[in-house]
Amino acid sequence: MEKVALIVGAGDATGGAIARRFARGGYTVCATRRSLDKLQPLLDAIHAEGGRAHGFASDARKEDEVVALVEQIESTIGPIEVLVFNIGANVPSSILDETARKYFKIWEMACLGGFLNGREVAKRMVAREGEGHKGTIIFTGATASLRGSANFAAFAGAKHALRALAQSMARELGPRGIHVAHTIIDGAIDTEFIRDNFPQRYALKEQDGILNPDHIAESYWMLHTQPRDAWTHELDLRPWMERF
Repeated sequence: MEKVALIVGAGDATGGAIARRFARGGYTVCATRRSLDKLQPLLDAIHAEGGRAHGFASDARKEDEVVALVEQIESTIGPIEVLVFNIGANVPSSILDETARKYFKIWEMACLGGFLNGREVAKRMVAREGEGHKGTIIFTGATASLRGSANFAAFAGAKHALRALAQSMARELGPRGIHVAHTIIDGAIDTEFIRDNFPQRYALKEQDGILNPDHIAESYWMLHTQPRDAWTHELDLRPWMERF
């Protein structure tokens, strides 16, 4: 059967670039978004490059959908060797205006979804026969994983929790052959959103002042291909001019 890379949150920028990179590396990509239609350009791009890809409409917050997704992939396509959890949920709000409903939804998107997908894939990985590297799980974090900025209480809380989840999973699953990594993407990324809403920031692209999604994807590939005696758990990526 084919070896599979499951990219949860395969958006137009980082997630899509990661999907394309693993497809070039010989993996069958299973990409998810809540809307299947939005995945079609990515699937077409992978197929045009000679890669293999399948798209799935799935809500990462819904346990039954996650369980069904992993079962479908494992039973009909192949073993999941790589999971990348790349859900964003970066929604600013003053703490004075934040609602319980939105706070909870952001946590569901950025943290609960990571737990559900990580748990289901880890169950399959640990059951594989043989020794050595059984798989890689990578969680995408952000500046908010390390510090809570004003107006980002919900996002920071969720990303802090995702980071803690990744640490706990790495300590439990590393000895069982599963490489769990957490990335901190610290800076603006080359996306249509940044281009349209922050033109001054986007202008820094010419000076390598914003992150290139393809370069982020190369780092994810590097994490997956690391030898087991030199695994990275946390990797931070930022433009050279970004403060930290």
